[in-house]
Amino acid sequence: MSERSASNWSRRTIVVAVSVALLLLGAAGGIALARTSSPSGAPTAVDIGFAQDMSVHHLQAVQMANLAEERSQDAAVRQLAFDISSGQLEQVGRMKGWLGMWGELEQAPAGQQMTWMAGEHAGMSGMSTSMPGMATSQELAKLRGLSGPEFDVFFLELMTRHHEGGISMARYGADNASVPVVRGLAASIAASQETEVRTLKEMLAARR
Repeated sequence: MSERSASNWSRRTIVVAVSVALLLLGAAGGIALARTSSPSGAPTAVDIGFAQDMSVHHLQAVQMANLAEERSQDAAVRQLAFDISSGQLEQVGRMKGWLGMWGELEQAPAGQQMTWMAGEHAGMSGMSTSMPGMATSQELAKLRGLSGPEFDVFFLELMTRHHEGGISMARYGADNASVPVVRGLAASIAASQETEVRTLKEMLAARR
């Protein structure tokens, strides 16, 4: 095995190990928080739908971020990708923990994604599926085929749109969820991704 191959293998191994640890940590935290929620905080369709769909949304961001950690040669891009991946994996674990405590599916049944937003997402720009900001399979395939500066620019473009879509979901969850911990996480996601969007746009402008 060449030195480069060994380095890539080691990086992938670390990413997988960290991913598993973060998911387990988040799930444990989600279960603990769900157990301490008051009876008046029983989950509604918004709480359940938010946890299901934001988990799916987050996991695509993690998928793109992991590609950046493997393929980008730009230290700042790799660091941002690591921050996105680690933060969102922990949040996914938390949301899956809630869904498990509520006895709900981890993903909404086919055709029921985003129904919890009561049509708020209809007509939004950047939509490729029922979730705002998601990359298409063609865009993901293109991303996998790029390298160097071209990869970095396209990654930053996709992640900016992805975050903007996630912010709309998080704001709706923060305003309309019934369970306090769900509202709190949604508000936190909106705030952190608004900050990251500013960073993404600054990085993109510097690399175009």
